[in-house]
Amino acid sequence: MLRRRAALAALPVLALPAVLAGCSTDDAADDGTLEVLASFYPLQYVAQQVGGDLVSVSNLTPPAAEPHDLELSPAQVREIGEAGLVVYQSGFQEAVDEAVEAQAPEHVVDAAEFAELEAHPGTSEAESTAAAEEEHADDDGHDHGSLDPHFWLDPTRLVPVANAVAAALADADPEHAAAYAENARALEQQLMDLDGEFSAGLETCEARTLVTSHEAFGYLAERYDLTQVGIVGLDPEAEPSPARLREVGAIVEENDVSTIFTETLTSPKVADTLAQDIGVDTAVLDPLEGLSDDAEAAGGDYVSVMQDNLAALTEGLRCS
Repeated sequence: MLRRRAALAALPVLALPAVLAGCSTDDAADDGTLEVLASFYPLQYVAQQVGGDLVSVSNLTPPAAEPHDLELSPAQVREIGEAGLVVYQSGFQEAVDEAVEAQAPEHVVDAAEFAELEAHPGTSEAESTAAAEEEHADDDGHDHGSLDPHFWLDPTRLVPVANAVAAALADADPEHAAAYAENARALEQQLMDLDGEFSAGLETCEARTLVTSHEAFGYLAERYDLTQVGIVGLDPEAEPSPARLREVGAIVEENDVSTIFTETLTSPKVADTLAQDIGVDTAVLDPLEGLSDDAEAAGGDYVSVMQDNLAALTEGLRCS
């Protein structure tokens, strides 16, 4: 979604004395770069790569925090209305959705409009039904929606988002439109190279059933011909029933699964206990909703964390 206030767009450039590098000083940081707000880490990464040194990107979600639970301060809400560009994903963070609606920022990219979200990607029909039943049974008072938001775990789905960000930046800062387009092309190549690494690494695996603590890796599974089985569905805070644990245990045994994958940012207790009970290993995957403390300390980014995920998958799925 690329929006621009009609009243401002109608003004001639000469009527805007406070112009700096194609954008008003209200949208510019102290160093003259365009201020960009991203709602959580993968979108921050895209904005940084496409904007380069022409933008200053801030993340509304603190490092190592769970983005689903984000609450915004009044100052952050005001920043959404003042930023040169806001990049977010509608339906993922309620507080951000409400702030964007209330503040009506001039330039906005909604990643949900470009990512082609699906319900239960990479999951068999039986598993989709089982996960949905579990979530309906878990009456926590939250509406988790029917579409899986974790599209960024398929790197190819970030490409159209990057192109949308480039277009929005060009609209906000026309003088540097060519630079934004060039940066978007470079990011596309980087993402396609990463996709090639995953395709090659997961092409030949003894196991193709990906058992995870919750259904965060469906787009990855769908892209690379795996079948995801989540102990719980899209809500990482849901509690699996004893019947569900028995179902997953049976799937592990029937499909010669040797590893159950836990994840960063959420407790591995249930998955660890199940793995111990049925005698299989555990390994950690990062859903990249945020950059973990360890990854940040190591100077990691989206690509390096995805490569760490690939290493864990190739070992856990016994890929040659």
